[in-house]
Amino acid sequence: TLRGLHQLAHYWRHKIDVRVIGITGSVGKTTTKEVVTEVLNQRFRTLKNPGNLNNEIGLPLTLLRLKQNHERAVLEMGFYVPGEIALLCDLASPQVGVVTNIGTVHAERAGTQDVIAMGKAELVQSLPDEGVAILNYDDKRVREMADQTRARKFFYGLNPEADLWADGVEGLGLEGIRFRLHYRSEVLHLRVPLIGRHSVHTSLRAAAVGLIEGLTWQEIFNGLRSDRAQLRLVAVRAKNGALILDDTYNASPESTLAALNLLDELEGRKVGVLGDMLELGQYEWRGHEMVGVRAA
Repeated sequence: TLRGLHQLAHYWRHKIDVRVIGITGSVGKTTTKEVVTEVLNQRFRTLKNPGNLNNEIGLPLTLLRLKQNHERAVLEMGFYVPGEIALLCDLASPQVGVVTNIGTVHAERAGTQDVIAMGKAELVQSLPDEGVAILNYDDKRVREMADQTRARKFFYGLNPEADLWADGVEGLGLEGIRFRLHYRSEVLHLRVPLIGRHSVHTSLRAAAVGLIEGLTWQEIFNGLRSDRAQLRLVAVRAKNGALILDDTYNASPESTLAALNLLDELEGRKVGVLGDMLELGQYEWRGHEMVGVRAA
């Protein structure tokens, strides 16, 4: 049945003339998918995976939702073992690939960060000559993926060596973030509603896709300013007036540190309620220790 689903999805995807943007990485895939979709929706009719249906069942089911009037598809691609993303790329044939970062999520199954990096690199390896690999310059393992693709490379990050980079990042608590965006000779000041300073990388990824797809700065900014893309970290007001930051979504050391950093920006008495971080394999001790030090 799974092979049949894949054959149907492969057939249907190639019946539709659509540009596919594939997104992978250890942390930030789902939020990046949402923000990229908001940006592309400013001009194109865009399909995305619902929720985080990003595996060998969810992705083909998403492809089967393609209609003739779709112009772009933004597809999150999950990873557990090497070969999985290559399979998803065979089904989806992405022209643009975005890699967020290489962390320790799913290390229990994959083994090491190097093995995780090899698996994620299958996305950029699958891109055609005329495709574009959008890579995180700040992550050494992602930056080195440039050597594994025939496609054009486009780097983003907080380093001036990147094609698109940011500085002056300022956390505004629950009001979002503010930063300066640099592209070629242009310098633009931007404020977005995404919560947490780490969200600057999400904004850069979405802006990079917008630039690659030919959108204007105004269209890109309109998409980034949408408040519909904040998925992972949600602020909820309790009946007694307390503010709850709900980040209970498949925690990793990287996401937990980001949540603690946001908590640090806020005023008043603060309480952190932390649960287990699972599937870290050999990084379990180090990851929990790192979070403990930051919490202290």
